Amino acid sequence: MRTARSRDRYRNPLKNSMLALFTAGCATLAVTSCSSASDDPKASPTPSAAQPTKSADPTETAKKDAVTTYQAYWKEVEKLYADRSGKSAKLKQYAASAALKNVESDAKNTHEQNRIHTGDVTVGNPTVTDLDLNGKTPRATLSSCLDVSRWKVVDAKTKKPLSLPSNRLTKYVIKSEIERWPGGWRVIRDEPQGKRC
Repeated sequence: MRTARSRDRYRNPLKNSMLALFTAGCATLAVTSCSSASDDPKASPTPSAAQPTKSADPTETAKKDAVTTYQAYWKEVEKLYADRSGKSAKLKQYAASAALKNVESDAKNTHEQNRIHTGDVTVGNPTVTDLDLNGKTPRATLSSCLDVSRWKVVDAKTKKPLSLPSNRLTKYVIKSEIERWPGGWRVIRDEPQGKRC
């Protein structure tokens, strides 16, 4: 049974743990002002994305923050799978609940088999398909095209790539749930949809 699960994991490295459920967290981009003291004193500074002005649309701001968090989450997932010690990743800043638990568990199993992942994951066309800012915990649902074709499974010692099935799905639709917690947005669930994109 374990052998089948192991085979299944490397057919699609995310299938076992990430197919179950995922979570993620918050990151906002700060846009700094380009004006200097010598510029026109009447000119107003460029507003920061982290500190939206009163005229900013809260719905659009929430969508941007959720997408930014999801992209940052995947950068931390890459770091976790690439580092057997697990110390370089700051996944808890972007993930919680099932997503955090599943990624940490799968990465640990991968490392125990003397394997790491190198390369990168591309989150293509992340789109907010549902947004609820009025509930007790604000929530967003995202749909993305996840491309793991450049995310290679290698032997941790030799760094030699492992042989994987040629028919494995490396570019597929993934549905994700993100919640806004007191500390920021967190990915809580990630579900590959089993179809190409």
